[in-house]
Amino acid sequence: MRIVAVLGAGKLGEVLLSGLLRAGWPADRLIATARRPERAQELTERYGIRVVDNETALRAADVLTIAVKPQDAGTLLEDIGPKVPGDKLVVSLCAGLPTTFFAKYLPEGTPVVRVMTNTPALVDEAMTAISAGSHATGDHLAQTEEMFRPLGRTIRVPESQQDAVTALSGSGPAYFYFLVEAMTDAGILLGLPRQVAHDLIVQSAVGSAVMLRESGEHPVKLREAVTSPAGTTINAIRELENHGVRAAFLAALEAARDRAREIASQS
Repeated sequence: MRIVAVLGAGKLGEVLLSGLLRAGWPADRLIATARRPERAQELTERYGIRVVDNETALRAADVLTIAVKPQDAGTLLEDIGPKVPGDKLVVSLCAGLPTTFFAKYLPEGTPVVRVMTNTPALVDEAMTAISAGSHATGDHLAQTEEMFRPLGRTIRVPESQQDAVTALSGSGPAYFYFLVEAMTDAGILLGLPRQVAHDLIVQSAVGSAVMLRESGEHPVKLREAVTSPAGTTINAIRELENHGVRAAFLAALEAARDRAREIASQS
């Protein structure tokens, strides 16, 4: 089993570490780095893993996972880039940064795989999109899938689609939470206690998501099954359309995609 190092084990890096441990990955095959000593101690006490400096991680690990914030990636790579052995696989969790960004700092030919996952990884229900850089092979993609499969589902996409993935599934959980928040307020307006409204909506969301995944049906068909002629649902759908909710979602996801591209252009 390969040794995986998470460089910059913040929230996202910790999600990966905890998911691998839940999947049975031995703690002695995992390494982390952290800037603050108190963070290093926290990770060691919580997970029993080694927290080391960057140079030790470069030597010991087979896979180097870059989990710092995108704006901090350049600083990290300036430090470690020339020291990365050519046989290491570099996996990027930095939203918006293309693999060509990493190639500027790493030795020629270093394989880089770009990954976009999301926060449901905390409950092993993530959607993780994986893209190969110019020097990454099918074996490198398979290694990356092995790392992220315990966190949920994985899919391979061309890197040119990663900004759209970021907008759709990377940010996607926030849209659902926003919708649940709005529907909860609506339930209160209709006279329900907040907790009752919350429980009704959350279970409806979970059940609907499972039906979408398990049935394989188009969402239009499932929606139509709930939409009776002259009934309550079609009246609600009419109001959503009158208020431009569909158009608002299209514009919102375009805005998220454009911000991902902006991050890349500033790198």
